[in-house]
Amino acid sequence: MACCRSLCYLLLVCLLVICSSSSPRVTATGSAGGGANLTAGFTRVHLPESQFVVQRPWNVPLDQRYEFAGGVRRMWVFATDKPISATHPGGARTEIKVNVIYSSGVWQFEGDMYVPSGTSGASVMQIFGAAKQATTLMLHVYDGRLTYYHQLSRVLADDVYDRWIRLNVVHDVAAGNVTVFVDGKRRLNVRGHDGTSHYFKFGVYKQSHHHPSRRMESRWKNVAIYTMA
Repeated sequence: MACCRSLCYLLLVCLLVICSSSSPRVTATGSAGGGANLTAGFTRVHLPESQFVVQRPWNVPLDQRYEFAGGVRRMWVFATDKPISATHPGGARTEIKVNVIYSSGVWQFEGDMYVPSGTSGASVMQIFGAAKQATTLMLHVYDGRLTYYHQLSRVLADDVYDRWIRLNVVHDVAAGNVTVFVDGKRRLNVRGHDGTSHYFKFGVYKQSHHHPSRRMESRWKNVAIYTMA
């Protein structure tokens, strides 16, 4: 059954690439699944608000690092902020953990992201869980470029500042494969990092590479999760 799902996923990715390459830009707005219809064949997962778990510096009130108004989730953090708990080894962040944990099947994250100019040295989206490290995927922002982890040579999008962009991230667990679409166009297809338990996160998480800025922020709307599990 897993092989069948993986084959369906590969066929779907090929179809999406063909569709997305026929148009110079997809301007998908509004409800999830618009534009090139990257979610065709997937089932949307019901996400009550309780599934959006905000992780913030442990010594700061929520409203000083997070705002949810008009359908937009705004998250910001300072480079000098504390981690999410007094004993947590990670760095400063204000992120949302989508509390849907999966270990098999094909899963897709979709959301519209806005990064204000000046934000640099931050992870803005990730798939948590891997065999020999913490994550299967991380998307970082450095000086207006969206990159794969901190690899400045692997740029998914230039000039992401001060505009809404649509992110679709597909994770085929059995195949160990991750595909990222930016505004409906495939920009990355890589092997994952294995692991038996995963979930999606988005927001801002300070990184130690390439001189992170003093203040980091990202805004999100229309966030949805889909599955072919």
